[in-house]
Amino acid sequence: MDSYLLDDFKSFLSFERQLSQNTIDAYGSDIDSFLQYCEAAEQDPLNVGPEFMEQYHVQMREIEQLAPASIFRKLEAIKCFYKFLLTEGRISEDPARFIKSPRYTLKIPQQLSREEMERLLSYPAKSFEEIRTLTMIDLLYAAGLRVSELINLRLENVNLKEGWVLALGKGNKQRFVPLHHEVCQRIANYLAARENRFAGKEVASELFLNNRGQKISRIAVWQSLTALGRKANISTLLHPHLFRHTFASHLLQGGADLRSLQEMLGHSDLSTTQIYTHLDVKDLKKKHEKFHPHG
Repeated sequence: MDSYLLDDFKSFLSFERQLSQNTIDAYGSDIDSFLQYCEAAEQDPLNVGPEFMEQYHVQMREIEQLAPASIFRKLEAIKCFYKFLLTEGRISEDPARFIKSPRYTLKIPQQLSREEMERLLSYPAKSFEEIRTLTMIDLLYAAGLRVSELINLRLENVNLKEGWVLALGKGNKQRFVPLHHEVCQRIANYLAARENRFAGKEVASELFLNNRGQKISRIAVWQSLTALGRKANISTLLHPHLFRHTFASHLLQGGADLRSLQEMLGHSDLSTTQIYTHLDVKDLKKKHEKFHPHG
């Protein structure tokens, strides 16, 4: 029966909540662990009470000694699971209703400075690979894309004339993000290099291609960014999400409001976007210490 519960829950997350496959897999893994614990304890997950939930909480905290962030994630998955069962009428009371998730220190996303971004974007690219990498960096920074959105961009998803990109985000949600003239010009230059590199060959329809003319992979993006970062003397290890954080932070510092930023990042919940206000406050504190007479 437990396997049916898990399958039904994952279908609910996919079709009704329209979550991304990565999120569904993560929730599924957490619930699978919980169901295995129920089986080992000879307990029916449909009949457990708050005391059993607290027992599982202690198991994670004291026996397995999981990090607070891991416990928080697992408990959130369990809460979602039992809300689903309650809505479906499979249980009459939610045993997870009294669970209190642990507090943990908010991890502030890392970002690059404006000077570091200028240094990166002014790097004198010569090879096709360098031109491609710089174009990916500029687009990640200009539109705040996730790496999955970047590698799945098709040629028809980018409108250089009007200056926008259509990103396919989590849960297959689409959003339009504006592009400024400079990044449009860089993309045009990359497309010219792309055409020259693969002239006369049949290639994939995605915007960014590997050296065989196929859609570039996540690993190849990471490797390309890391290599170019070293060449440009950037001390921070470059990765795709770093530019999404930098995009959000620099927009806030420039005066963008949270709602607009939420729309451009494709966040379904404003609270997710609010983490970037901590970056903005941190930047303001640095400026205060630098410029205030008593700083």
